[in-house]
Amino acid sequence: MKYAILLAAMAWAVPAMAQTPPAVPAAQVQRTSAPTRILFIGNSFTYGSHSAVRNYRAASVTDLNGLGYGGVPALFKLFTQQAGLNYAVSHELRGGATLGFHLAERRAQWERPWDVVVLQDLSTYTRETPGNPASHIRDAGAIAALLTRANPRVRIELMATWSRADLVYRPGSRWSGTPIARMAEDLRKGTDAARRASPDIDGVIPVGQAWNRAFANRVADPNPYDGIAFGQLDLWGHDQFHASTAGYYLEALVVFGRIIGRDPRSLGAQEKAADELGLSQAQARALQQIAWETLAAEG
Repeated sequence: MKYAILLAAMAWAVPAMAQTPPAVPAAQVQRTSAPTRILFIGNSFTYGSHSAVRNYRAASVTDLNGLGYGGVPALFKLFTQQAGLNYAVSHELRGGATLGFHLAERRAQWERPWDVVVLQDLSTYTRETPGNPASHIRDAGAIAALLTRANPRVRIELMATWSRADLVYRPGSRWSGTPIARMAEDLRKGTDAARRASPDIDGVIPVGQAWNRAFANRVADPNPYDGIAFGQLDLWGHDQFHASTAGYYLEALVVFGRIIGRDPRSLGAQEKAADELGLSQAQARALQQIAWETLAAEG
């Protein structure tokens, strides 16, 4: 692998209750050094469709398509600023797009040197044969090869997304009637296969696994169609397909923890984005804990 991930130094393997996250001071970003250039390529699951996240702090990131989205990249940017880190964040995002679309139609926007790239594919890989990872494996590998050619030291991470409630609790889907965790696990298997198939892909960001953990730990309600249990979060938006603000916040926390190699709990209960987007301190703490436990379980 091109990038040495220092997760061992972050002590991910220590049980959750045994490690207290250090407080992050209001550190000043080191402006004297060049920023780390990170690019997000994906679709509405990354730009925050159907939530307040979509246009959140859009001016803090560079939208290569000029659509004015902030999304998960803007959350990531704010997290890095609060951690005292210097990241230049860009994204090339289009609703409903596969990685194949970005490869065929948007290559001119993103084919250049980057330090880190996050790739996120369609929620079912393909519309024609949902759940078939063949195109995902092919297109993720092709994009990773081009990005590696532009910068041989680039770190490329592939995102594994969440189960869609509309495809689990409604009829007509290959996941209809299955446990809510199943779809995310199936998507993770395809993403793992894409990573194994490409020497240029460095890792997987386990967003779907974080959602599954939130359901298992009763931080989030696993079935929005029968009402949301008191004290639990709804991670889906109004279409039971895209994420809610809480769902995208959890996604961004997992991205932050994976890319930076830092305990997401270090952001603290008073983290700015949670406050500005209407999440309570207790909700922010709970989602940060889920993100940390998910990354710890990944080793």
